[in-house]
Amino acid sequence: MGRRAVRWMLLNRQTGQLTVAQWPNVSLSVFIVLTLLVHIFHPRGAVDDLVHVLADVALTIWAVDELIRGVNPFRRILGLVVIVLTIASLTF
Repeated sequence: MGRRAVRWMLLNRQTGQLTVAQWPNVSLSVFIVLTLLVHIFHPRGAVDDLVHVLADVALTIWAVDELIRGVNPFRRILGLVVIVLTIASLTF
């Protein structure tokens, strides 16, 4: 039963293969690059605010895309979790 549930959760509905991670698309790549830039250069003031807003927008776009077009239930749930966590991080 457990193996069957895991297979259902991770089965790519397009290819029939198990999919946990995929090569990042543009929005996730933008988020990763912006996050790295923040950690490397430690911008201050308006630049820091702008980079964080752009990173949040890119991550949210990726998460919404996963929620809508994810190749399996795991990817769709991951999108939903990232949306919830992003919204929660903006409210605190």
